Amino acid sequence: MGTQSEKLIGKYGLIHLSTGDILREEIAELTHLGKKAKEYINRGELVPDEDVVNMVANRLDKEKSSSGFIFDGFPRTCAQAKFLRNMLTERETRIDIMIALQVEEEELIKRLLKRGKETGRSDDELSIIRNRIEVYERQTSAVIGFYKKMHKYAPVNGLGTIEKIFENIVDIVEKALLPPFSV
Repeated sequence: MGTQSEKLIGKYGLIHLSTGDILREEIAELTHLGKKAKEYINRGELVPDEDVVNMVANRLDKEKSSSGFIFDGFPRTCAQAKFLRNMLTERETRIDIMIALQVEEEELIKRLLKRGKETGRSDDELSIIRNRIEVYERQTSAVIGFYKKMHKYAPVNGLGTIEKIFENIVDIVEKALLPPFSV
């Protein structure tokens, strides 16, 4: 879990829902999905939408009493974003905001390589990181357009102190949670 996610969870009492964590659990448990997902992840590719959305739906249903979620690593495609919107509408809730930390590619690579050394994650090797960035630019960046159209997208500069970045994120979250102003 990222530093900013941890801080948001602490401040707002949210549940962290990371597709990466869920996939790693499936891989560790050697489930059918886990074995299939491992092949994609090791190549730096996205796990197919159908597998990811079913997994997220199952996890949401287990956490019905939550005051909210941080979706980490989801949605990564427009199909996933549309599925999430429809699934949340069925549950009479919605996405309040999509926050995207903006970091230059070389800084991102540096951070992920450091994380790989600290955690031993096999998907934090340079060739896999570069492939993930390419996949992101090809597929995931379209999700930004999806949330921009809904007026839910908020970019945040990912450079600076942890505290300053968190302060900027909290400002965005607080504005997103305000009820609409009416006269």
